[in-house]
Amino acid sequence: MECKPSSSSASRVDRRTVEKNRRIHMKALYSNLHSLLPPHQSSRDTISLPDQLHEAANYIKKLQIKLEKMKEERDNLMQMKKQLETYADKKTKTSSLMSGQQRPPQINVTEIGSSLEAILITGVDFQFLFTETIRVIHEEGFDVVNASFSITNDLVVHTIHAQVADTYNASENGASRIIEKLNNIVYGL
Repeated sequence: MECKPSSSSASRVDRRTVEKNRRIHMKALYSNLHSLLPPHQSSRDTISLPDQLHEAANYIKKLQIKLEKMKEERDNLMQMKKQLETYADKKTKTSSLMSGQQRPPQINVTEIGSSLEAILITGVDFQFLFTETIRVIHEEGFDVVNASFSITNDLVVHTIHAQVADTYNASENGASRIIEKLNNIVYGL
């Protein structure tokens, strides 16, 4: 007569096999984790498992900090690159303007009481001058009320109407200061 194993002994064998497989899997994972860490200073000493996990956690934190610093450095370098490209673009436009390849932009700013009118006549290559004019007008304490443009052949005529935003912050001789700043931008004076 053959003796059938009871269901409890079969389940005990299954549990042992499952536990054995789990331990083998965890050992492989720990080994894989340990291989990803930099070499330990004292290779003669064996490191306990909790120490290995602690070392791995510290290493990951150091890598995260290093990654953040590298991202900040990348962002700073990208910002510097944009600034250099903008500067080089303005220099190229200024040098081509000075060599007579383009017409120089005409800048006329008139201040009447608390109002200001700026008229820019530029070539198509001086699109940046419009946004720079808006920025300078705001810096001088004016709010832009209306802005328009028209294009004729290769000329662009921009008309900007502005009013004093805050009499306390508005500068004296706003028109002359705006013209001076725009000339510095265009001609690099």
